Amino acid sequence: MANIYDVAIIGAGPAGIFASLELSDAGLNVLLLDKGREIAARVCPLQQGGKCCVLCSPCHLVSGFGGAGAFSDGKLTLSSRVGGHLEELVGLERSRELIDYVDSVYLRFGAPRKVYGVGRNISSLEKQASSAGLTLTPVKLRHLGTELCHESLKAMQSYLSSRAEIRLRTAIESIEVCHNGQKAIETSSGERFMCRYLILAPGREGAEWLCNEALRLGLTLSSNPVDVGCRVEVPMSTMKKLTSRLYESKLEFYSNSFNDRVRTFCMCPGGEVIMESTGGADPVITVNGIGYTQPRTENTNFAVLVSTTFTEPFHQPIAYGKYLARLANILSGGVLVQRLGDLMDGRRSTPARLEDSPLAPSLKAAVPGDLSFALPYRYLKSIVEMLQAMDILVPGVASSHTLLYGIEVKFYSSQLKLTPCLETEIEGIFAAGDGAGVSRGLVQASASGTIIAREILHRSGKKPSTIVLTSASSLGRLP
Repeated sequence: MANIYDVAIIGAGPAGIFASLELSDAGLNVLLLDKGREIAARVCPLQQGGKCCVLCSPCHLVSGFGGAGAFSDGKLTLSSRVGGHLEELVGLERSRELIDYVDSVYLRFGAPRKVYGVGRNISSLEKQASSAGLTLTPVKLRHLGTELCHESLKAMQSYLSSRAEIRLRTAIESIEVCHNGQKAIETSSGERFMCRYLILAPGREGAEWLCNEALRLGLTLSSNPVDVGCRVEVPMSTMKKLTSRLYESKLEFYSNSFNDRVRTFCMCPGGEVIMESTGGADPVITVNGIGYTQPRTENTNFAVLVSTTFTEPFHQPIAYGKYLARLANILSGGVLVQRLGDLMDGRRSTPARLEDSPLAPSLKAAVPGDLSFALPYRYLKSIVEMLQAMDILVPGVASSHTLLYGIEVKFYSSQLKLTPCLETEIEGIFAAGDGAGVSRGLVQASASGTIIAREILHRSGKKPSTIVLTSASSLGRLP
């Protein structure tokens, strides 16, 4: 007979972790599932000296306890203005309260007290950005770095281990709604779990699986804009004007040629460019960035993503993103790298040109080539225009030596139809995090798991029981 739980959670990223913390602390019987490994076992062979991505299944960088955010520099963006759709779903006031609370939990588990994005001269940076045609959105931000992020996640797992059942290395095949209202979970190994409430939080890595299950269950999906672009690498000194005060610079631009929205994402001062395998059963290799508590390189990397909204009958944003990533994989066997000067001159980069450049690539496994064979002209044109605008704000960004790695795709482009408490059209099934199209970062993903947990506790006649030592109200209101 299948085990029966009050709540089962698919996905041990920030949304699943925060839901587990709330629910288990209130005494409910919780099962947390993830196809990846524990933090200590999430080791990328490429980062251990490998020559190329070996397509680990699942990829240790995107799956496992902590989710993909465990290797994303540990940036806690303490604002409802960026990082997801929380404000649209629950309103401004409640989203602020939730972010305050999420922040207090991260502090409880070891996040540093230092906050970026506050103090003098921030408004002057906004004005300078505006004069360059950019919109700079300053946000309060805590920076953990990958090392401290791992320690915080280990502390969370330790806290949960005696309160909830955590099943890692457990891939989910399908979900089912039974006639009595209970939900069944089938694993790839044939195990079956039953629960009263089910939370779907598979992260960006599980977005395609979630879409397929949603369609099979008759749930409504809508396509978000497709986020495609590249990772940019420049000398650390070039971005210091922004990173020393903001750490993460949220810049937005509308391309002159196409009026497409272009934005910076995941800035990693002193960090490294990395490869990751994503896409579930049909993986592709994409590029990302990683940062640390202290700089490990003399470079800063960040993504420049172009958000394109397609019209009917387009309804496969994940398939489209994977198609573009696969073109880069075909050309390079993994990730392409190209000097901006070579791109502008209409020629491919070569090993010799990279060796002569004063900027050394942090991703040694990237293959010199030509991004124009993988990215459509519309994307490349918008990215170049964004970099040229940024060069007015921070001279040197559009240097001929600037490195472009491709491609970077964010697989959270389908959004489930959800109520304000994040319940799907099936009673008792909820969805949270990046994979459900709710969030685009650690804090709002964590908050989405908290929203669902509190709704389940309310329906179960339980009161939320705080696990934090410091109340959110004592931390001060965050923007």
